Amino acid sequence: MERIKINLPETFSFSTTIPVRITDLNYGGHVGNDAFLSLLHEARMQFLHQFGYSEMSVEGVGLIMSDVGIEYKKELAYGDTVRISVAATGFDRLGFDLFYLIELIDGDKTIIVGKAKTGMMCFDYSLKKKASIPPVAIEKMSK
Repeated sequence: MERIKINLPETFSFSTTIPVRITDLNYGGHVGNDAFLSLLHEARMQFLHQFGYSEMSVEGVGLIMSDVGIEYKKELAYGDTVRISVAATGFDRLGFDLFYLIELIDGDKTIIVGKAKTGMMCFDYSLKKKASIPPVAIEKMSK
């Protein structure tokens, strides 16, 4: 079976900490894949927010996720706190990639629990079509 391998960038421009909630657990007693993706979504929203953006408004255009890849490394449980680091790269005419490093905070050390990538495409929701990424957004998010 071929496995997904996420090659992370060397540096990340943003990180946040997020506690695992009881509602994030599945019947196996650990964070389910849907909740893991929700943790990434929260980190993405916080990343965008630092620039005054939201998924519906990035310099006048919206964003839509065009793809996602997640490489799971370790389980997460209720009471865990994760640090999710985010970096924007791979800018082209219509969008960019966001990379995520997900680490369990364990006292004074961290343990990698996952790596992820989301492809983000600029989208005009009123016209229901792809849009070009504004150069100002590239400048802000690529620092």
